[in-house]
Amino acid sequence: MSDKMRLIPFEKMLTWIPKELETKGSIFGVRKDKFYYNETGKTITLFNEKLTSPIGPAAGPNSQLAQNIVCAYLTGSRFIELKTVQVIDGEDITVAKPCINAQDEGYNVEWSTELKVSEAFDEYVKAWFLLHVLMKELKFSGERDFMFNMSVGYNLSGIKSAKIDAYIEGMRDASSTKIWKECVQTLLFHMDMFSEFKKEDLDRISHTICKSITISTMHGCPASEIEGIATYFLKDKGLYTYIKMNPTLLGEKFVRETLNTMGYDYISLNGEHFTNDLQYLDGVSMLRRLKTLAKELNLEIGVKLTNTLPANINNNELPGEEMYMSGRALFPLSISLASKLAIEFDGDLQISYSGGADFFNLDKILSTGIRPITFATSILKPGGYYRITQMANKVEKYIDGEFSGINIKLLENLAKQALNDKHYRKELRIVKSRKLTSELPIYDCAIAPCSIGCPINQQIPQYVDLVGEKKYDEAFSVIAIDNALPAITATICNHKCQNKCTRLDYDESVSIRDLKKVAVLNAQDKFTADIKPADIKTNKKVVIIGAGPAGLSTALFLRRNGVDVTVRDKRESALGAVTYVIPEFRISSEMIKKDFEMIKSQGVKFEFSIDENFRLEKLKKDYDYVVLAIGAWKPGKNSLDDKGNKAINAISFLEKCKKENGNVSIGKNVCVIGGGDVAMDAVRVAKRVAGVEKVSIIYRRTKEYMPADKVEIELAISEGILLEELLSPISIKDGLLSCEKMKLGNMDNSGRRAPVGTGEMIMIDADTVIIATGEKIDSDLLRENDINLDAKNFPIVNESLETNISDVYVIGDLKKGPATIVKSIADAKTVAKDILIKEGLSSDFKLSNSFVDKKAIYSRKGILIDPKLDEDDAKRCLSCNSICELCVDVCPNRANLVVKVEGDFASTHQIIHLDGMCNECGNCGIFCPHKGKPYKDKITVFWSKEDFENSENKGFFIEDIKKGICLIRTEEGNIISHTIGQKTSISKEMSSIIKTYINNYEYIL
Repeated sequence: MSDKMRLIPFEKMLTWIPKELETKGSIFGVRKDKFYYNETGKTITLFNEKLTSPIGPAAGPNSQLAQNIVCAYLTGSRFIELKTVQVIDGEDITVAKPCINAQDEGYNVEWSTELKVSEAFDEYVKAWFLLHVLMKELKFSGERDFMFNMSVGYNLSGIKSAKIDAYIEGMRDASSTKIWKECVQTLLFHMDMFSEFKKEDLDRISHTICKSITISTMHGCPASEIEGIATYFLKDKGLYTYIKMNPTLLGEKFVRETLNTMGYDYISLNGEHFTNDLQYLDGVSMLRRLKTLAKELNLEIGVKLTNTLPANINNNELPGEEMYMSGRALFPLSISLASKLAIEFDGDLQISYSGGADFFNLDKILSTGIRPITFATSILKPGGYYRITQMANKVEKYIDGEFSGINIKLLENLAKQALNDKHYRKELRIVKSRKLTSELPIYDCAIAPCSIGCPINQQIPQYVDLVGEKKYDEAFSVIAIDNALPAITATICNHKCQNKCTRLDYDESVSIRDLKKVAVLNAQDKFTADIKPADIKTNKKVVIIGAGPAGLSTALFLRRNGVDVTVRDKRESALGAVTYVIPEFRISSEMIKKDFEMIKSQGVKFEFSIDENFRLEKLKKDYDYVVLAIGAWKPGKNSLDDKGNKAINAISFLEKCKKENGNVSIGKNVCVIGGGDVAMDAVRVAKRVAGVEKVSIIYRRTKEYMPADKVEIELAISEGILLEELLSPISIKDGLLSCEKMKLGNMDNSGRRAPVGTGEMIMIDADTVIIATGEKIDSDLLRENDINLDAKNFPIVNESLETNISDVYVIGDLKKGPATIVKSIADAKTVAKDILIKEGLSSDFKLSNSFVDKKAIYSRKGILIDPKLDEDDAKRCLSCNSICELCVDVCPNRANLVVKVEGDFASTHQIIHLDGMCNECGNCGIFCPHKGKPYKDKITVFWSKEDFENSENKGFFIEDIKKGICLIRTEEGNIISHTIGQKTSISKEMSSIIKTYINNYEYIL
């Protein structure tokens, strides 16, 4: 495997494009239904050139190769900012790999093209011709509707070098260059391929590829150097010029405070950049002088806002010590700098904008008068180039001719609004990673991360799709396969499935829990009424001690599969903490009753008000299997120094409040210690208690690290509850809670920044302190029944949750302490399956059959939209279990390819990797839901024997296409020579992939 890209000859691209379009309906994987057509007839004018859209890729991964530029153009880009070139190039430039991490805010450790300057030039010329051909053939426009903008760096001496000067001169007039002549001759030879592109169109193609240039300088470049470069381009080269400016112009204090306000406090800045970079006043003075010069030369000078922001690498985001930040975290900084400069020049300043631009802000930026707008991080995310089509359609109404200045007031307001815009605040996506622990399969890799992320592996895409179709009965039937408590989990589940949803990399998760609730409210009662208890299929009996979520779930799964089940509980009714602790405003008794009635209808027997202190010896005489599900009800450790017995347990407090309808006495000032869901319940209940005036949450980290459901946190805050962050409680005495102030340190093993004590103390009014930091299990009761415990006094169980005593199981909170309801259901599934297997019975946890409208799913790719509050939100689901292809979406170079195959596969859609088009940027590995890396782990096609031999990837090289001779590295890593049609040791899957590639994708060979 090599990280060196193999450039595709112009003639090859020219034949590849029409063949793929004819046979696959796409060009470099971009489907034709995503091609952009501006049918308004409107254009913008930029440097005397007319464009049918004011947007395009920023200088970066999506504008490095000819195929990148073609994909960007097809989807609506008309301003193409070519990737930066510099005097150090090719093998002389060292780029650490992987070099891109666009998981949330973007980071990169590469600056300029990895190609030689001459190779980059060839790519841009090839793209120039291809866009002219496509413009005519696809009937995008009758006249050129796009422009290229070159980007060069990084100092004047390098820019004046023979290598870079030749590049610039070639871009100013390419007609005498070798690649220009090659492209012309190739087009003339293949002119019969075209129906719309004629020789006169070829003759009209301008020799001038770029009239404009963007200056890119390294951090620390002196103002005099930048001004010297700009002066050189204006006076000596006659180029319209943009100067890239850095967010460091805003000053370290502003940048740090803004990032902190937006929730990006973990981004580590290097203060030296703020000292050594161009200073704001120097930059303004320089621009004034350059504007005067440009006007004298009848040219224009502008700024490119902004360059990336340097940040320290502290958590192995990328290799090295420093990386460059981009994307949504940069937006409030870039737009603030734009506003500041626009005010400085009274709106008379050309700005090319590129700091965190995306679908949600493009129209707002353009409405201020700024144009063009370029983007990089947004199109490195799922949806990839398809995102551009949506953006291009959105901004059509802002295409309005000549630049007439910037509306200062609009821009100033936009800068202020950015600080509160959810799309750019960290809290919108606090999930560190969507990745699963699964290995990336070589074949059949499509997977629904939401289903795998759900502890009970619910068939989420299936029921979401059915809810969207308003087929509520069918949807509920799918839910009930795996979920014994659908009403409860549709109301108070912590919905970790949504932390794995692919839509997080677009906008926000699909509202999975809410969609489940739609099905519950519309179908559960009918489902329950239609239940007929299954016949008993075994003479073995099961007793479950504990009628909480874990116990009842086990009972349902066993009873519906023909097992006699009895549930016993010390309380007078079922569902434990859900019934007795969780407040009514969070889940109503009606929703709890729905689930209990469904379980009861299965034929489960119940015995309530039974002594909890069971004896296994006695139970084993009457029952064949015993399942212990008594929960964790013992109060957790109270480390608070309590001088006046003013600290109470949260569970006890909640239970008492629910039993007595809130008629308790806890004083005026209440503090709740903890950041979980129990803490949120406690503060909200305390707020409703008569006589309480102030309720505070005391948490040792900050809000974004609280484990509670984010909706519950926001609800608590909206009800007037105070969030006291970075405080560690020490003691309570005389109505005052003493706390140590904390600060956040480096990331710990939990993936959160660790709280570190500062030694500074603070006192908070507190008549009562409620401790919500976890309950304990009754280890003594287990020990008395001869159940082996580990060093932490938890029961020792095997993978089936069976204890050292045969046929005795421990599940739910009793297993490891307080957990979620859905994890209790997962335990129930595990135990039920084990008992059913022992009894020779099959379980009905079967995958549902559902038809997926692939056309509809593909149409959703690249479409960003805020979530809805009803079943229409189902239409945001991407059905990842049927169509994933994220690695294809996010590859700038189109090095990952979907091939349609037949044979021994679960899916007809398989992913192969094109080694020659890959530079190992690593972006596909970031977004693949598995823990693998597609560019290393998928079947790889090699274009040369040398590349095959230098790689360890499983895959093949076609040595002789006519004779069908291939060199193959098998799934086991063996290298063999194989001839198509002959029996060898290669797998049927590998054979099918090779045949498919040769027969149906020969244009890529």
